[in-house]
Amino acid sequence: MANKYQQFRCQPRLPKFAIPNSYDLKLKPDLIACEFSGAVEIRLEIVADTKFIVLNAADLSIDSKSVRFQSGNGSKGFEAVDVELLKEDEVLVLEFGEKLPLGVGVLSLRFEGTLNDQMKGFYRSTYEHNGEKKNMAVTQFEPADARRCFPCWDEPACKATFKITLEVPLELVALSNMPVVEERVNGNLKTVCYQESPIMSTYLVAAVVGLFDYVEDCTPDGIKVRVYGQVGKANQGKFALDVAVKTLGLYKDYFATPYSLPKLDMIAIPDFAAGAMENYGLVTYRETALLYDEKHSAAANKQRVATVVAHELAHQWFGNLVTMEWWTHLWLNEGFATWVSYLAADGLFPEWKIWTQFLDESTEGLRLDGLSESHPIEVDINHASEIDEIFDAISYRKGASVIRMLQSYLGPEVFQRALAKYIKRHACSNAKTEDLWAVLEEESNEPVNKLMHSWTKQKGYPVVSVSVKDSKLVFEQSQFLSSGSPGDGQWVVPITLCCGSYEAKKSFLLDQRSQAIDVDEPSSLSSSWIKINVDQAGFYRVKYDDHLSAKLRNAIEKKHLSAMDRYGILDDSFALSMAGQLPLSSLLTLMSAYREEPEYIVLSNLISISSKVARIVADADSTLLSDIKLFFINLFQYSAERIGFEPKKGESHLDALLRGELFATLAVFGHEETLKEASRRFQAFLEDRNTHLLPPDIKRAVYVAVMNKVTSSNRSGFDSLLKVYRETDLSQEKTRILGALGSCCDPDIILEVLNFLLTPEVRSQDVVFGLSVSREGHGVAWNWLKNNWEHISNTWGRGFLLTRFVSAIVSPFSSHEKVKEVEEFFASHGKQPSIARTLKQSIERVRINAKWVETIRSEKNLADCAQELAFRKY
Repeated sequence: MANKYQQFRCQPRLPKFAIPNSYDLKLKPDLIACEFSGAVEIRLEIVADTKFIVLNAADLSIDSKSVRFQSGNGSKGFEAVDVELLKEDEVLVLEFGEKLPLGVGVLSLRFEGTLNDQMKGFYRSTYEHNGEKKNMAVTQFEPADARRCFPCWDEPACKATFKITLEVPLELVALSNMPVVEERVNGNLKTVCYQESPIMSTYLVAAVVGLFDYVEDCTPDGIKVRVYGQVGKANQGKFALDVAVKTLGLYKDYFATPYSLPKLDMIAIPDFAAGAMENYGLVTYRETALLYDEKHSAAANKQRVATVVAHELAHQWFGNLVTMEWWTHLWLNEGFATWVSYLAADGLFPEWKIWTQFLDESTEGLRLDGLSESHPIEVDINHASEIDEIFDAISYRKGASVIRMLQSYLGPEVFQRALAKYIKRHACSNAKTEDLWAVLEEESNEPVNKLMHSWTKQKGYPVVSVSVKDSKLVFEQSQFLSSGSPGDGQWVVPITLCCGSYEAKKSFLLDQRSQAIDVDEPSSLSSSWIKINVDQAGFYRVKYDDHLSAKLRNAIEKKHLSAMDRYGILDDSFALSMAGQLPLSSLLTLMSAYREEPEYIVLSNLISISSKVARIVADADSTLLSDIKLFFINLFQYSAERIGFEPKKGESHLDALLRGELFATLAVFGHEETLKEASRRFQAFLEDRNTHLLPPDIKRAVYVAVMNKVTSSNRSGFDSLLKVYRETDLSQEKTRILGALGSCCDPDIILEVLNFLLTPEVRSQDVVFGLSVSREGHGVAWNWLKNNWEHISNTWGRGFLLTRFVSAIVSPFSSHEKVKEVEEFFASHGKQPSIARTLKQSIERVRINAKWVETIRSEKNLADCAQELAFRKY
């Protein structure tokens, strides 16, 4: 029978015989046995001659005797003659004895399933209440897991209304997308019925059942907003509640459309694979992305909560009200919500200068898209298993960056008008990328489709080389690849430039391989600085000739350039150096111009670049390492003295962010004073958990410093941190500690840390925080991954978290031998489509590192340059 129903196997989409209009869904979870039973009645329209109804289902057992189809006027009922679940395809085929009448009818069936521990579908999460371990039931359906909870047309374009009923223990809180309309008590169970939802996609349906407290507030137009958390944690939801209420108002104005449901619940779930999920009217979050504790959370946690809440609420319009037609257009959801969450955060917290921090999103997008194993923003998806891997830096970060580039090109007013029009035009239905371009084109009269085509349909981006020739500026574009290899892409590039000041900005579209332009005052070419891609609004890199570079370095030292431009020059130079197009000594000399850099975002990037440079230098020529580290320590001295370990009264949010990053890096570079100070404060903290000597913003830095000193023969710092980990109830503190444990330089301890990650003490959602380990631990980590691969791929293999194991452990290597070893290992362990793309990208990164190491080894003046910079007196 293996070949039965061949016509429904291996198809990317469901057949179009029937279209669902509404679901009446009843679910009864058993939180002790971790099972659930359910029944669904689906009102649908038969639109083609068929005796089959084909829909999605997975991991469910269907009661085949319960399957019935009742045609519209109720005149005739049809029993299924065959009920077959095609496991590989996650498709349920219902065959009837005769053709079904065209028109409306109702399909009903009963089913059972398991409350799994995979954090997808209808799953269980564990929590403690009064010292007792309990289960809660939670749903996570995006991208394609509603089918694990109930049989349905599990595709974003199959929108329908949902009427949901939950049968649950009396004492528990039961939530769904809509408000409760009726509750009936029956002994120690209650039946909770919810209002019918507006039309929506299956991936946005949600239910949560467990013990929770909440805080609540109302928007000016009467929408009730609540934040739920574990009992005793609800007060930590106040910050997110305030952000949510204000953000709903902000989006209502921006999109010129009110929030479309009567209520909004946001809830913190202890076990949650992603950061958050925008289910319509019931948004679920990791605790770290929703809860904020005034006393114990760091500034970075506060910003994370604000941007994640703003991101999820943006989806209530962009995603939920207007939904992508198919997963190919996922970037419309995610890129857009990422971009607009910055708009909201900037509206609420202007002092955060959040648009300067947006550059981190662009950099991550550029970093992934500089690989030849990247993918276009729009990807063909042929099987549900391929969807998970595109929830990546291309869909989110490159997506958001090209939206910022387009908004900057068209202007904010035109852009906003067009978006409001797009939302109105496609509300309660589905849209493709082209639909957004069409509206933007109507509003702006600019060739948006032609401009954006090259950014979404092909992978990669250009590096624009700029040089001065005969009093003209010459621009040449070519595809940028981190490997330094030539690529053949070509783009329509919105070029902006400033010459000597920000007063006059020139812009044009570079749509050829090369183009020369006249400058208004030719004399300025030799005397002034020229900055291309003003404020980094464009998703491309710039390479300047030596003359222009020297002028810019001078302008950086004199603080003539904006923070975003100082960031961009540094970031592009780092990327060019990795690609072998700029000597490392030139990059180091440029970095020295940033010694007195005042801005958080620029220093933050300087910090991350210095760490990467130190790592690659250690691999290339360890004799240079002490000079390089000394140079970096001196480079950050000015900032370290300005900012100090102690928070200052009334200091900015950005200084608080910087303090943690700066001292963690100085600790890794072995800066003695930082290590001593950290150790003193940690001791005080061990003696008194409420000491003012360890404020939240420096905790991570102090933990990193403590682990930096740990060895097998001197492990007390490690043991103390594990003790703190075991005591704390705050998820943010647990992940802070997990993120610091890998900083130890002793491979034996690293192995212990990695084994600890696999114990029940670490929730499976949090393991990924402990995977980035010190350079000394890379080899151990790779062996550990190989030895535990079977267990790891069984535990994490059904979600995107598995990809994090591969990228964190494979990417840092830098030798061609390792490439071979990694390829052989994975080749001998069977095909896993869910990690195929990540594995190729990680291997490519190793090749890039290996090439970079060779380039550095052949660089002649590097040792002299490093020594000169290390001992330079300022």
